[in-house]
Amino acid sequence: MVFEERAAAPRAGSRVLVVGVDDSDCSWRAAAYAVGLARRQNALLVLVHVLPVHASAMLAGAAWMLNADDLAVAEQLRHRVATGLAGTLDLPPPRWEFHILRAADVATGLSGTADELRADTVVIGASRGLRHRLFGSPGVRLVKTGRWPVIVVP
Repeated sequence: MVFEERAAAPRAGSRVLVVGVDDSDCSWRAAAYAVGLARRQNALLVLVHVLPVHASAMLAGAAWMLNADDLAVAEQLRHRVATGLAGTLDLPPPRWEFHILRAADVATGLSGTADELRADTVVIGASRGLRHRLFGSPGVRLVKTGRWPVIVVP
């Protein structure tokens, strides 16, 4: 699902920045960094919110309940991004899109979007949760992919 604001798909030769967003402080710092970078490079800013795949809910047949909750949270996040970009100082906001997608994990979702849009750079906030300790940081996994420069914002 794609919510487009201010621009359509990137034109040939234009720069594309992909940034992962959720509601964490690190994610907002990464988004702020990416906004500045997109302005300086006149790039299309693609904000991506990855919804988790709830394997246990799929097996139990309760996926419809989780889908509605996840989409509501994602829509609130998109609204916060739109409000924040509209209220930025005297500078015009960069061209931007907001993508909502389901993936096994954040790194897989961002990687797929970056490949699809031929991104020049991927920006992600540093993770600090338990999943990071158990399964590895999405930022590190994106860096190891090695297909584009990755900026991990603390």
